[in-house]
Amino acid sequence: MGKRRFSGLEVTLMVLFSLVLVVAVALIVVLATGEPGVIGEDSGSNIIPECPNIPDGERVDCFPDGGASQQKCLERACCWSPLNETNVPWCFFSKNHGYSVVSENKPDSTHIEAKLTRMDSPSLFGADIKELTFYAEMQTENRFQFKITDAKQARYEVPHEHVQSLSSSPPTGPLKYRLELIHKPFGLRVWRTSPEKILFDTTLGPLVFADQYLQLSAKLPSHNIYGLGEHVHQTFRHDTNWRTWPIFTRDGFPNGGTHNLYGHYPYLTCLEDESGHSIGVFLMNSNAMEVTIQPAPAVTFRTIGGVLDFYILVGDTPEAVVDEFTKLIGRPFIPPYWSLGFQISRWDYGSLDEVKRVVERNRLAGLPYDVQYTDIDYMEDKKIFTYDMDKFKDLPQFADYMHEKGQKYIIILDPAVSTGSRINGPYEALERGHAAHAWVTESDGKTPLLGEVWPGETVFPDYTNDACIEWWVNEILLFYGEVKHDALWIDMNEVANFVKGSIKGCADNKLNYPPFTPRILDDLMYSKTLCMDAKHKWGTHYDVHSLYGYSMVLATEKAARRVFGNSRSMVFSRSSFPGVGKYAGHWLGDNGANWNDIKWAIPGMLEFNLFGIPYVGADICGFFDDSSEELCRRWMQVGAFYPFSRNHNAQGYKDQDPASYGVDSLLVNSSKHYLNIRYTLLPYLYTLFYKAHTNGETVVRPMMHEFYSDSETWAVDKQFLWGAHLLITPVLDPGVATVEAYIPDAIWYDFETETKITERKVKVSMNLTEDKLGLHLRGGAILPIQRPDVTTTYSRLRPMGLIIALDDNKAASGELFWDDGDSRDTVSSGFHIRYQFSVVNGVLTMDVVHKGYTDPNNLKFEDITVMGVTTAPTLVLVSDGTTSNALPESQVHYDSTKQVIHLTNLELELGKNYTVQWEATPSGNFDCYPEDGVDEAKCKARGCIWEPLSIPRCYYAETHGYIASNVVQSESGISLDIDRNTEFQSQRSLSRDINKLRVDITYLSEHSLRWKIYDPATARYEVPIPLNLPSTPETDEAKRLYKVEINNKPFGIRVIRKDTAETIWNSAVPGFTFSDMFLQISTLLPSNYVYGFGETEHLSYKHDLNFHKYGLFAKDQPPGYKLNSYGVHPFYMGLEKSKNAHGVLLLNSNAMDVSFQPNPALTYRTIGGILDFYMVMGPTPEVVVQQYTEMIGRPVLPAYWSLGFQLCRYGYANDTEIADLYKDMKDAGIPYDVQYADIDYMERQMDFTLDEKNFKGLPALVDQMRAEGMRFIFILDPAIAANETEDYPAFRLGMEQDVFIKWPPELSSDIVWGKVWPDYPNITVDNSLDWDTQVERFRAFVAFPDFFKDSTAKWWQDQIKDFYNNITKFDGLWIDMNEPASFVHGTVGGNCLGDPDLENPPYMPPLESMQRGLNHKTLCMNSQQILADGTPVKHYDVHNLYGWSHTEPTYNALLSTTGKRGVVITRSTYPSSGRWAGHWLGDNYSAWDQLLKSIIGMMEFSIFGISYTGADICGFFNPAEYEMCLRWMQLGAFYPFSRNHNTIYMPRQDPVAWGTEFAGMSRDVLNIRYTLLPYLNTLMYEAHVYGNTVVRPMLHEFVTDETTWSIDRQFLWGPALLITPALDQGVTVVRGYVPNARWYDYHTGKVVGVRGQFVDMDAPLAKINLHVRGGYILPWQKPENNTHYSRRNPLGLLVALDDAGSARGSLFWDDGEGIDTVQNKRFLLTTFDVSSGVLTNTVTTDGLAEADRLTLGEVKVWGVTGPITGVTMTVAGKPDATLLFTYNAEVQELLFDVTSQSHTIEKSFTITWRT
Repeated sequence: MGKRRFSGLEVTLMVLFSLVLVVAVALIVVLATGEPGVIGEDSGSNIIPECPNIPDGERVDCFPDGGASQQKCLERACCWSPLNETNVPWCFFSKNHGYSVVSENKPDSTHIEAKLTRMDSPSLFGADIKELTFYAEMQTENRFQFKITDAKQARYEVPHEHVQSLSSSPPTGPLKYRLELIHKPFGLRVWRTSPEKILFDTTLGPLVFADQYLQLSAKLPSHNIYGLGEHVHQTFRHDTNWRTWPIFTRDGFPNGGTHNLYGHYPYLTCLEDESGHSIGVFLMNSNAMEVTIQPAPAVTFRTIGGVLDFYILVGDTPEAVVDEFTKLIGRPFIPPYWSLGFQISRWDYGSLDEVKRVVERNRLAGLPYDVQYTDIDYMEDKKIFTYDMDKFKDLPQFADYMHEKGQKYIIILDPAVSTGSRINGPYEALERGHAAHAWVTESDGKTPLLGEVWPGETVFPDYTNDACIEWWVNEILLFYGEVKHDALWIDMNEVANFVKGSIKGCADNKLNYPPFTPRILDDLMYSKTLCMDAKHKWGTHYDVHSLYGYSMVLATEKAARRVFGNSRSMVFSRSSFPGVGKYAGHWLGDNGANWNDIKWAIPGMLEFNLFGIPYVGADICGFFDDSSEELCRRWMQVGAFYPFSRNHNAQGYKDQDPASYGVDSLLVNSSKHYLNIRYTLLPYLYTLFYKAHTNGETVVRPMMHEFYSDSETWAVDKQFLWGAHLLITPVLDPGVATVEAYIPDAIWYDFETETKITERKVKVSMNLTEDKLGLHLRGGAILPIQRPDVTTTYSRLRPMGLIIALDDNKAASGELFWDDGDSRDTVSSGFHIRYQFSVVNGVLTMDVVHKGYTDPNNLKFEDITVMGVTTAPTLVLVSDGTTSNALPESQVHYDSTKQVIHLTNLELELGKNYTVQWEATPSGNFDCYPEDGVDEAKCKARGCIWEPLSIPRCYYAETHGYIASNVVQSESGISLDIDRNTEFQSQRSLSRDINKLRVDITYLSEHSLRWKIYDPATARYEVPIPLNLPSTPETDEAKRLYKVEINNKPFGIRVIRKDTAETIWNSAVPGFTFSDMFLQISTLLPSNYVYGFGETEHLSYKHDLNFHKYGLFAKDQPPGYKLNSYGVHPFYMGLEKSKNAHGVLLLNSNAMDVSFQPNPALTYRTIGGILDFYMVMGPTPEVVVQQYTEMIGRPVLPAYWSLGFQLCRYGYANDTEIADLYKDMKDAGIPYDVQYADIDYMERQMDFTLDEKNFKGLPALVDQMRAEGMRFIFILDPAIAANETEDYPAFRLGMEQDVFIKWPPELSSDIVWGKVWPDYPNITVDNSLDWDTQVERFRAFVAFPDFFKDSTAKWWQDQIKDFYNNITKFDGLWIDMNEPASFVHGTVGGNCLGDPDLENPPYMPPLESMQRGLNHKTLCMNSQQILADGTPVKHYDVHNLYGWSHTEPTYNALLSTTGKRGVVITRSTYPSSGRWAGHWLGDNYSAWDQLLKSIIGMMEFSIFGISYTGADICGFFNPAEYEMCLRWMQLGAFYPFSRNHNTIYMPRQDPVAWGTEFAGMSRDVLNIRYTLLPYLNTLMYEAHVYGNTVVRPMLHEFVTDETTWSIDRQFLWGPALLITPALDQGVTVVRGYVPNARWYDYHTGKVVGVRGQFVDMDAPLAKINLHVRGGYILPWQKPENNTHYSRRNPLGLLVALDDAGSARGSLFWDDGEGIDTVQNKRFLLTTFDVSSGVLTNTVTTDGLAEADRLTLGEVKVWGVTGPITGVTMTVAGKPDATLLFTYNAEVQELLFDVTSQSHTIEKSFTITWRT
């Protein structure tokens, strides 16, 4: 048979089959090896190297594995050229190596893609990858990424938590760089675009990309290379002379070698030149690697896995590069404030007792010290999540022990988990880990890898495994339940292993023994760690080893969030990777106690600030070895300026905590000194961390980052900066007292001496004696500070301040970030305050750029230091934007030698804007631009005059205002027209000027007058409050105490007191304005002594007239300096130089402000209504109040029982708590009349309801208490809940009777809904949510009654009666939240209908929420209310009257319901509110300053016509403190309204809550009050009938003594009882003024031997100083547990004789609770007189019922000169009676008791004592 011939088709098919076979074989190889396109090791072995002619410094090492020879070099086709230097590569790459670009694609302007193929050349280590992809992305204007990886097969890449989360939006601005791709061989050049400059050039050497060896070299723009880590770099700037640094996390010792340490940082920065331009280079790769730096200058990265994923960062400055890097990897966290305090630790204290000894000795030394640690010795056999129940048995209570002194406790946790059992049972943490499969495994992916660490055999958590993370979080949570702690210190997480790889050893494979091993410590991959083929969820240990610490940080952060919740806590870690700083800090590892390590810590800190971990520090005094005193002292000095400042040492070495060197040692004193400076500067340091967190700025900053234009700074690493401004120069060598230091080019001030140094831009020899460190403040700095204390817990309570260092231009700037120091995410949530500070032209501006946080400690900037002020200031003005205050000389201290100003005792509130000006003079002009933000352009736009160094800077021309015409004088007054002076432009386009006005002046009486300025053409709103005015004017000019003059141009009114010719009102000044929504009038004042205006918290009773401004607008606002609070009282009393007094009321209820200036002058600004003024002429202060209350209405007469002591709190849990309190008070014998229930008694805080669950027994308890003589008061808020699913009569009937406030009908017929306390039905309130969320989710809609309507008063009365008759009895009512307050702004949803100018008027007075609008926390201003006569009015006009309108209906309802007068207490008030109610001073704070402020507040309300006042004793907000509460109980015993009250979630503060001693002292002082209640009750009667003050300023009685005009730390009850309380912490002596009269010590009866002068009065803790004025008789009764019983006791008399032996007094007495007893004369009024040894009484009214009659009892007579021979009582119709008596000649006290005579005092008597 012949041969078969193949057809062409067959031949083709066979060829194709062969090709397929070849491909198939290749694919099989690929699948088997996983190495696509891998080239064999002998590839290209016959290539002759093409060697370039290059400088030695540009050689790229072709033999990094060592052992090069010429033959071996040529085998790699590399160049061989030996030199006489062995550190220069002899074998370097030829041009034959590398890759070529085979294609390039630019899909858009920000992306480049390329395909690379390997050039034919020998392989260095085999398995080279033939085809690669190159990908570049321009991510931002300053950052781009390029990635080189296998084109065929996915390779391991770092699963970075933050980088993966970044958005990929393209840059919008011009790029600062451009890329040039070189095709053959492949190379990349990165250019800076301006100026043109190559920044990064990889053409220096070839790209090498094998499976386990990747290399890229790049030439850099300069030798100024920084970074790479973690190593000990002995200098901050790298040595570029062929240094190779391995990078692979390792448990090693930082002893100065080039070996790898704990962290993994393939990141460097390079400063290009003096321009500051810089770049950053980051290789995102976690495999073991090394980086060589060479003189080209160039850098070569060699890594043994992963991909080449580079980020190039281009910045204009070194700081800008750090900014860009931290944007990429994650901004640093802000550590909790306490973690910035000093910290103490050591490994192996041995026992908890020893720990406590260390704590106590350092406390005893007074060392600022916040944190104590325990290392692994606290554990049971070093097992994590255990504690040694023998040596550390009390560890569960240790955190509490630390917290008691404001300190924190941190524990260590290692990752390794012992496989052994616990002493007394199973190791449950291990077992749960087994169950969770939480461990790193062997290469099989199943078997847990076993190693050995501190506890012995261990397993290792795989923190890349979600199950492990959950296990870890849970274990920490469980352990926290056993041992409380405040933060976590994680160690040994490189990960460290005491055996190589594992207990079983490691397999011989390419992971454990790669073809190339970087120059890591021990040259063995698994030395002191795990086998490289161990498995994690993220990959093999080979790939993720250096991420172990990173993954542990991520897991521990999750645990911290679970354990500590919203509390920030802290994690800090030994091992780290870029991005760890987002969650954790770092310490520089296990250093040694030697002088090298103190030096090398500085480059380490500087590098970690580049790496994005600013919370860093070294172990102060060294971890290993004993620390000498000198070394430790110097280290404590510099360590005080480590961000993480911790003294820590190792097992077996001597103690080195500061106090161990001796409590009074030089080391301790030096340490205290610099730690106190640290603590002083903590606000500055904390702000630096905020700037790191938000802007990526460094905290510890290299000098070259600030002074890059000075090449001398480029290598400075023995000095460092805090931020930009504080230069630290430590002593780092033994036995030296001088240090060579560099002073950069700026003005610098010695921080400690405040002197300016003359050197700059020069090296100096700095003299630093054994206790000194160099600290210098850079000119241009403003540093926020705080007075230091021994912990940050206490220092955060202290006053703040500023240190200002002026620069060459006399300018400075700074910043403050402030939050609660503990909560998480306060930046993103806005829960913080941020200030920008600046000084320009002698003006410090303190600008609050964000206010989302109010510090609960009422912090104030107290002291400001300004360095570099060359001349003494003539005047220093402090302004809050609305008022300016010229500081007195006592607060301004200028040191002409140092050229420093010290401003002291400023009290500038944190969170408010201020300016401080030291180059200005007051002008006496009137402010034309009272709003914030005035400048020259704005001023001149109003046609006003601008003088930048004048106060005010913008002021009116002299004739600005109106011009008078048609003046008509009559017997009863003056009338005239006034026209706007049109020479001046209209100033507010949004508020229409009213050009023609009418003025009516009425002579009301001989001592009062009125002037009313209004629009005669168009009726405007007028206050609808009827005043008690005379029916006819006073037409007899001779009787009038005043005369009135009119000034024509500018229009003004002058009121002149005729007998002294003093002008007491003079508005003939510029600036008078009358527009639709802005009315302004100013007047000159007759003196600097002005009192009144409210309701705002004032620092003194006498107003400071130095440019202070106060907003008046009723607001649910706790008292705070200059904050408008609950009521509005536009009334003041002024003193005249003649010592006469007058009072002025502006009857206007719109929002307004009043401004003082030192002319003296006063300006009113109001935003609506008319100007309706009333003046009373006095002439004494007391008569002024009498005349004023005659006009507005006399104060109400409260029930007698309401003068007793009262208890309340918001937060009683149930009626049992009230019952227990009542029992405890009775058992303690403390007088007590009234118990309250706050809104907790209600069902879901709804009026007229009872919580049947918690307060079901309350009605019965009320009945029981009332049966025992007690009284009960309930709270009622005005807002009525509207979302009830069941019938709620209060709302239903209110709707039916149309009582609620609505919108104007042309806008809507709906109610203006708000939200207050009532909750929705059928919900559970989650109190863990933030307040706004709670309001939104849980608070019900509410409607606000319109109390102007008669129908509303009737409805309100009906609800009160129903509550009394059907739910519970009561004796008084407490009305609250009636400003009115709302928890939403304007209305639910916030959409106020109508004119938006009503909510945000053209002029906004300086109110607490002026930026939020008038409707903040209240109703929309366009809400409509209806007056009793049917007139509709806007809430805009009557808002300030809401509380007033609420009060009378409540009082009338109380009377008609109970049939007794009881008492009403109201929060919001207006002139005449006192006719029906008393007032408490609001929701104050538990703080010492509140004691004085309560006196001021009471005295102000005394002149406002509200006698029954007092503050919440011991404070409403914040926990009270023992001494403060006791002193407040003493003071509060003399409040007319004496109530102890505090808020929910605060500790109890009632008198029995503090223990028996406190209860006893409270009982004693309340017994004095109860003794004197007949006197107090009589004062209340005199206020009700005559308008007298009850709480009386001293000046009211002694107005001729000008010393009394400023006294507000003492006060009187009426004319006769002087109260001098202790108002300050820790005092046992108080300084009080004794006015010019005879005074007796109330406690002893002794006459005080001085008068008209200040004296020191002993004030031990149990005493309040009380003095009785000679010439007065005080009625009294023996006290009982309540007034029901004390009223039954005989009446005593306390007779205090004056110099002439005379005295007089009176007694008012009725049934104590009857209605209109005064008007119906159902009372007794009797006077008592003593003269020449004879006591008589005169009864003026006797309408008392028989049951209420009093018997005369004991009489005390002080000041009797003896001896006394007898005492006789004479009563008409009875024989004379001889009375028994006692006489104390030393005290001059005569006592006799009339009780036995059964004489009732409505009958006349005479008692005579004979000498």
